[in-house]
Amino acid sequence: MRAFFNLAVASATAFFASTIAAPTPIVVTPGDKGDLVITKENTLNHTVSNQTATFGIKEYNPLKISFVNNFGGGQLNVYVTGNDPSGAIVMLSSDGTWYHPNAAGSAVPVLIEANIALPMGPQGETTEFTLPDYISSGRIWVAEGVLQFYTVAAADGTSQLVEPSAANPSDPSAGVNWGFVELTNTQEGGIYANISFVDFVGLVMGMTLTLASGQSQEVKGLQQNSLETICQELRDQASLDGQGWDKLCVTDANGKPLRILAPNLYQSIDPFFQETYYNDYIEQVWQKYANEDLTINTQAAAGNVACRVNGEEITCAGDNRGYMRPTIADIWGCNSGPFAIEAADNDVHRAVVPRLCAAFFRSTLLVDGGNLQPGLANNMYYTVDPTNHYSRILHKHEIDGKGYTFSYDDVNPDGENQAGVVAGLQPQVLQLTVGGFPS
Repeated sequence: MRAFFNLAVASATAFFASTIAAPTPIVVTPGDKGDLVITKENTLNHTVSNQTATFGIKEYNPLKISFVNNFGGGQLNVYVTGNDPSGAIVMLSSDGTWYHPNAAGSAVPVLIEANIALPMGPQGETTEFTLPDYISSGRIWVAEGVLQFYTVAAADGTSQLVEPSAANPSDPSAGVNWGFVELTNTQEGGIYANISFVDFVGLVMGMTLTLASGQSQEVKGLQQNSLETICQELRDQASLDGQGWDKLCVTDANGKPLRILAPNLYQSIDPFFQETYYNDYIEQVWQKYANEDLTINTQAAAGNVACRVNGEEITCAGDNRGYMRPTIADIWGCNSGPFAIEAADNDVHRAVVPRLCAAFFRSTLLVDGGNLQPGLANNMYYTVDPTNHYSRILHKHEIDGKGYTFSYDDVNPDGENQAGVVAGLQPQVLQLTVGGFPS
């Protein structure tokens, strides 16, 4: 959902090398700005927008953000980040206006000390804020304590926002329990918000959207106090298959779970994690579909397209290029190798990529009925090994089974939805339930 730009720093390589040998689980040791690792995953850049020019005079429909505190821990603070209609980076300040981070050309990260931590009321109370304008590539962060945000000059001279990193155990905010909801709300497209576990699981939240039409949409998210249970089930899975699922849990110095990293994020720490896990499965897929069609329902104008293994790649009717054998990193991330989408790719290719990667990710290609994708009900996802047990366990503990656990969790047969999205025109209130809905 967010648009990122590559930014490499010299300390990144040393950081990744030092954490490959991290204990199981990872224990955080919060540092200072010298311990920041700035990557495309934890930065937000200035963008260019022609929204006002395209749509003339902008009429803003105020969006209220409401927070229900069901959390039994310490003081909760809210942070809102994103791009305003001009593309500028903004954060919501305590006076209800946008604050614009300004690095003043500094190549060294500068701590943002403006009043951007918006306190929530105590457990049992509801707190409300109103966004002053439309927002894109947004996040609504909720933290038990204080998060540290920084700004630094990008290569083009604009100020870049450096956000807390879930992957860096020495990040200045590493010891804080936090989570976020992703949000875009524009004049022309309305609102799109989701609960995302694509990179990690943190502070439990659910959400309810109310539109001007009176329609209400709800995604309840994870069960209350589920992090410890999920970590235990990952430990149990690691004991069964030896694939290191227990390494995904991140704790504080006292052993309390703070967050759980998705396998694709953990691989940014240890590139060799689960390196050969899918090898036999991929070979079996190649053998099966060399002799029969794999049908991809594009759920678009192209309808069903027939695909076959031809040598070292899968080719599909009407597709502009084929799909080489994926690596485990390609499958977990769904955005590299055969699953990278290029500007020149046609509509068939753009439809096949998410459906083919989802089939590998959920391990549905070799089960009965797996020759049609998507075609199987969600009770057939993650039923055979190898598979993504992080996603399997998370969906098990979601109250309504909804919430992105990978980037293409919205790939489902028509009529099903596992994605955890709320969307619509003329939104009135987005309510976040922090600490989880009662089960």
